[in-house]
Formats: sequence, structure tokens, C-alpha cells
Amino acid sequence: RPAAMTTAVTLIALLPILTSTGRGSDIMVPIAIPTFGGMLIQSMTIFVVPVLQCWWRESGIKKHGRIKE
Repeated sequence: RPAAMTTAVTLIALLPILTSTGRGSDIMVPIAIPTFGGMLIQSMTIFVVPVLQCWWRESGIKKHGRIKE
């Protein structure tokens, strides 16, 4: 939960930088774009990896009838 909260706050904090058009935005926007993309990928990873591991473990139980370690 702390990782998800940190990611959400970072994404929200980067929105004004991404939409800025004033002085200094020509430097700040290219810096904010990869950070924003990395945070989006990280937030998807938080939810996708546990689901894939659960699916993988359940398929192993169905095939072998036991949990593989």
C-alpha cells in the first residue's frame, strides 16, 4: 500500500509539470515525461505481477495436484 500511495502522489505531482507552458517548461517537460511513464509502468506492475504469479501457481496445482516450491 505505501508503494501505491507514493506512486499515486508522484503521478499527481507531475501533472502540472507536464501541462506547463511557461518559462522553464522546455527543460522540465522532457524530464517529467520518462518519470511519469516509469510511474505508470510501476503502478501497473504492482497489480499485474501478483495476478500472474497466482495464475502460474494455480496452474501448477491443477497439473500436479500439489504446490511446487
